[in-house]
Amino acid sequence: MARSFAQMARSAEQGNRTVHVPKEPLAESPLPIHTLGSRELRTAAKRISKVDEPLRDLVRDMLRSMYTARGIGLAAPQVGVHKQLLVIDLDLEEAATPPLVLINPEITAASASLNTYEEGCLSIPKVYLEVVRPSTVEVSFRDDQGRPRRIKADGLLARCIQHELDHLNGVLFVDRVTDELSLNEELRQHGFERHHVESIR
Repeated sequence: MARSFAQMARSAEQGNRTVHVPKEPLAESPLPIHTLGSRELRTAAKRISKVDEPLRDLVRDMLRSMYTARGIGLAAPQVGVHKQLLVIDLDLEEAATPPLVLINPEITAASASLNTYEEGCLSIPKVYLEVVRPSTVEVSFRDDQGRPRRIKADGLLARCIQHELDHLNGVLFVDRVTDELSLNEELRQHGFERHHVESIR
């Protein structure tokens, strides 16, 4: 999967390294990551009308924050910015693999086949629960230069895109968990409150 992600990332970036930053964790995250209970996580993101250098600066800070937290994906609402922007990197150990930057991402097709996989989230640290999602998705978006892109993703990348795109709509992965007993136990064990979950049924 890492190799296919690397190929996809290189294709999406087409050699453009404008937002490529070192993957080493920093002593302190440039941007604070909001956690379950924050209303920032429940506010829908707005479409981005202009892809410019200030936006790329935000992308760089999001990437640095994600790498510092040792995550593989981060959505702008998680750092209190309500813009339709995602950064993803499934290849944290390989410095040469560029991250994926998805601006105004939209799932244009999803497979009928589903799979179940354990998810976690930088906004709900240490909580890991199984979530059912489509196995494959097709996504249209703009890259860090504002160019239109389209990719078809499966496996972990498909799941990560769906997870992060949920954030743009104010949805968290725990909202999709159907195992109530496990959900309640995991939240309690790690200091989160059940009433902050907005279950999707």
